[in-house]
Amino acid sequence: MTTPAVPAARIPEAVHRRRWAILGVLMLSLLIVVLDNSILNVAIKTISTPAPTGLGATQSELEWAINSYTLVFAGLLFSAGLLGDRLGRKKVLLGGLVVFGIGSALAASSGSPAELIAFRAVMGLGAAFVMPATLAVLMNVFERDEQPKAIGIWAGGVGLAIAIGPITGGVLLDHFWWGSVFLINVPIVLVAVALMVWLVPDSRDPKPGRLDPVGVLLSVVGLVLLVYGIIKGGQLADFTDPGVLATIGAGLAVLVGFVVFEKRSSHPSIDVTYFKNKVFSAAIAAIALVFFALMGVTFFSVFYTQSVRGYSPLQTGLLMLPLAAAQMIFAPRARLLVDRFGNKATTTGGMFIIAATLAAFGTLEADTPIWILEVIFFLMGIGMAHIMTPTSVVIMQALPREKAGSASALSNTFRQVGGALGIAVLGSVLSAAYRSGIEDKLPAAARHTAGESIESTLGYAAKLGAKGDALVGPANDAFLHAMHVTALCGAGVALVGTVVVALFLPGRTPAPAEKAGEDAELVGVDH
Repeated sequence: MTTPAVPAARIPEAVHRRRWAILGVLMLSLLIVVLDNSILNVAIKTISTPAPTGLGATQSELEWAINSYTLVFAGLLFSAGLLGDRLGRKKVLLGGLVVFGIGSALAASSGSPAELIAFRAVMGLGAAFVMPATLAVLMNVFERDEQPKAIGIWAGGVGLAIAIGPITGGVLLDHFWWGSVFLINVPIVLVAVALMVWLVPDSRDPKPGRLDPVGVLLSVVGLVLLVYGIIKGGQLADFTDPGVLATIGAGLAVLVGFVVFEKRSSHPSIDVTYFKNKVFSAAIAAIALVFFALMGVTFFSVFYTQSVRGYSPLQTGLLMLPLAAAQMIFAPRARLLVDRFGNKATTTGGMFIIAATLAAFGTLEADTPIWILEVIFFLMGIGMAHIMTPTSVVIMQALPREKAGSASALSNTFRQVGGALGIAVLGSVLSAAYRSGIEDKLPAAARHTAGESIESTLGYAAKLGAKGDALVGPANDAFLHAMHVTALCGAGVALVGTVVVALFLPGRTPAPAEKAGEDAELVGVDH
């Protein structure tokens, strides 16, 4: 073992024997949370189509449909990790799955964009209790020497969901109505709940201390205000709007109050002193920055493949297979590179690949050979695999095992906030750049609505009949220009992440015999 603080007898033999089966159940639970977002990405264009095919959602309503989920998810992750540590991770996980299933059924029956946004928030509530609990249970059924391997397989499960999601969504949209992409979650939830009751042991923090309601409330309010302000700025494509600035400022002020309160509290829900550890902070920052860049780019890539290139939802799902395949292949093996070259080289390389692939989106045109997009997606998957696995291991092993739920909540909070900021900020860049490129081609009366997105322009062109055909070319040109600008912004953010991990993550351990002691010192295991 790498530390005497976690003896071998810590995990009961009966649990140890079925640890891989438990990991399978945890991955199934994780699958539905990730699956939902990857399915939704393919369904975005269909949902934006007017009734009866879709809901006629505008680009800002689509951003809200994605971010209402993220808003609740990110805002409640601290609470979810804390409650899991206190009440028992299995109970919290089961409750989260049930709420997620109910939210999915309600979302499938939405009659308007507003209803979809509200029911997606319910799904986010359930997911907030599922995501941190899966990783926290994993840390309590695997011994420390097997944790990197298990986390690698767990991260590979994300790749599996990324693969299954778009293809499943494409098949469903080809044969059923748009709501089927949410209804598919319900049978998966039922299977996951049954297997969890049967196989997964419960665990909790043996010394959880007192609850921290003030800290939890401050973290929720601060995150919700911040993310809401960013989303609103994206919706208005104007971050100088007084209401936007006031909301973002209030969110930041509350989060500063949260940090001050937690530092002074005798029973903090999150020990902010962990952020004094540069390795831990750099790993968290890497996850936030990479998801900022990726989520924003994923949002526009669906419109590139479907609106500009004319591919169906199913074909779009198949086009994303290389991204998922690369994650599934490389995520479980990333630890081998870490063992050989260290966290710094592995994660820096992964971040640089992400930056390069995002920049490559800036070269795509309407007639670019599609195999080039496939290569970009495959390389993107390789980059993700070599970021998520090593940073997840660093984050989870930086805190004591009893605080696994809190560590997972921190990791996922920063990932979700980074993703929400990416969609909002890069979404507003895309919207503003597109509007500036198309406005002078549209009649003055139609500029506000038809100029919001390529789908709005194409919808307006379709209503004009033959006269509208002249708008298709300019719409594609304006979107491609906007996509190039947005992709380069995303690449810039990924480059910042590359510098952060290159400066602060640990390098290669010089000698195997010294590995255990040095790793413990680097990630601050001994408290």
